[in-house]
Amino acid sequence: MAAKEDPAVTHFREYIRINTMQPNPDYVSCTAWLRIRGEAAGGEVEVVETFPGKPVVVISFPGTRPELGTLLLNSHTDVVPVFPEHWKYEPFSAHKDSEGNIYGRGTQDMKCVGIQYLEAIHRMKKQGKTFTRTIHLTFVPDEEIGGETGMQEFVKMPEFKKLNAAFALDEGYANPTDKFSLFYGERCVWWVMVKCTGQPGHGSQFLANTAGEKLQRVINSFLAFRQQQQDKLNSDPDLQLGDVTSVNLTMLKGGVQFNVVPAELSVGFDIRIPPTVNLE
Repeated sequence: MAAKEDPAVTHFREYIRINTMQPNPDYVSCTAWLRIRGEAAGGEVEVVETFPGKPVVVISFPGTRPELGTLLLNSHTDVVPVFPEHWKYEPFSAHKDSEGNIYGRGTQDMKCVGIQYLEAIHRMKKQGKTFTRTIHLTFVPDEEIGGETGMQEFVKMPEFKKLNAAFALDEGYANPTDKFSLFYGERCVWWVMVKCTGQPGHGSQFLANTAGEKLQRVINSFLAFRQQQQDKLNSDPDLQLGDVTSVNLTMLKGGVQFNVVPAELSVGFDIRIPPTVNLE
């Protein structure tokens, strides 16, 4: 007979099964589920729309001294796209194997953290514990696409200011051991889109000054720097990934058909820069 699953694990798997994959996350189902779980944990739930259809879910647990600065525990509900053909199990099935491993998009980034916040507080409250400071859990909608219509707007709103946050914790990941990993001085994210314009025309000609030629030079330059940073990391055993700048080509845009030389091509790079690097 199979052992009964811990309710916290069951709730985690429910959360994973809500498809909040960009670019079309199911925020309606996710918000409804968070409201149910938040209220079940004894929290006060508020939903703030920073933009139409972009909900920030705030679950608050009042402390005994509400005048003090509060603790803000933030996580995001959205997840990055999946390529199902590369998955062993359906990515939104939250499949659990015989060893207890759970498979699903968002299990690491970062529904695991959001559910840990919620379940830990729920467990402590069931044990009769009280908190001196008020604790706010915020679930933001669009971290995976930059947060421009989510947290970036939320921090400007009166609903955020009234939270009176004195300390905040954000992105993290699940650890299978009893260790608690702390990260500081993390790399800054730069998302760079380079637009190359040039002479358009028919694909049968050797046109001069084309967007494709410029794009090639741009890509070669970025990837040469990428190789330089990778060599630096590999040649020094004292360095870790966070000590170098990572560069990855992540997007290519342009073209209308095979026999037309486009007037414009674009390439996007994901760049992560250590705090030790002079940005100038």
